Amino acid sequence: MVSILYKWLIVFSLTGFGNNGHPIFVSVTEVNHNASNKTLEISCKIFTDDFEQTLRQQNKVKIDLLDPAYKKTMAILVNNYIQKHLQLKVDDKNVALQFLGFEQQEEGVTSYLQANNIASVKKLTVTDNILYESRPQQMQIIHVMVKGERKSSRLNNPEEIASFLFAPIP
Repeated sequence: MVSILYKWLIVFSLTGFGNNGHPIFVSVTEVNHNASNKTLEISCKIFTDDFEQTLRQQNKVKIDLLDPAYKKTMAILVNNYIQKHLQLKVDDKNVALQFLGFEQQEEGVTSYLQANNIASVKKLTVTDNILYESRPQQMQIIHVMVKGERKSSRLNNPEEIASFLFAPIP
């Protein structure tokens, strides 16, 4: 299985970022509409070291996303941060995101969220400015899957809004 970092490095080499020796600052957000459950399933992957540094700057407390002893405290901080920096609108209506938790996956932390009572999606607007306040070079990769149709977008700081349109089911 290809590691998350390897996938990210492929993206950067294709976009020209990997060839100039500059650091890579990226998060990947995936949104999947589960029509049978009427939910949006969201995952947000962020490099652990960048995320910890940003949380330290904002909270002025000890941050260790990997230590199981701090898991409950870190979950609160991660949830608060993600809720502030990632918002979704379905058909121009704000949706509430329920934080389900987070876990370490290779070089990154993946946070899981869910939006309930989403029967259909014609338009999805994602506002994503994760790590923008601490990383001027930050980039967001957003993948959306609705009715089996996958769409993607890339946002470079300070761009923070991506919209996706999907045809209604006949």
